[in-house]
Amino acid sequence: MILPGKFRLSDEAIDASLRAGGFGHLITPGPESLEVTSIPLRYNAENHSVEGHIARANPHWRYANGGETVIVLPATDAYVSPDYYPSKRVHGKVVPTWNYEVLYIYGQLVTHDDDQWLREHVTALTTQHESGRQKQWTVTDAPKEFIDAQLRGIVGFELQIDRVYGKAKMNQNRSPEDRSGVIRGLEQGTHSERETAAAMIAAGLDEA
Repeated sequence: MILPGKFRLSDEAIDASLRAGGFGHLITPGPESLEVTSIPLRYNAENHSVEGHIARANPHWRYANGGETVIVLPATDAYVSPDYYPSKRVHGKVVPTWNYEVLYIYGQLVTHDDDQWLREHVTALTTQHESGRQKQWTVTDAPKEFIDAQLRGIVGFELQIDRVYGKAKMNQNRSPEDRSGVIRGLEQGTHSERETAAAMIAAGLDEA
């Protein structure tokens, strides 16, 4: 991949993104083609691994314990219009682009098909995403027999991380004035656009 130094996330930023988890894309070589499954993920700091689960009917889990697997874990992203750049009115030499932040996580995929691991995994995953809600749902809120049946329908996995690349392409190659114009424009847009503007500000890209 192309990863210019100015777009490379720091180790601290990568760690924060891993801990945040989110919805990512699991990519594993299969017998005939690449298998791709999109799923919620969580980072296990103790094992330095990424955990998830997939439907038992999905053949993806059968291709674990083999070659290298990659997880693509996007953060925020937004289209950037040339109209946001003050330099457009000066020389007009601008084109659209896309700002985004993403992790590429490589490692070995190991499956987990035992009740205890799965129960602990879905409990931790639920706790992470229910955190901060006024009324938090827990796995034990549902009947045990129901949860038992749900667990039998999934297979867990753990990506044992070998390396992680973090990329944040956030107009670092533009002038401070153009970056400020992008932030102002995105702040007026959709939720994703506002999140991207906030990420630019958090990275100090609103400063001259």
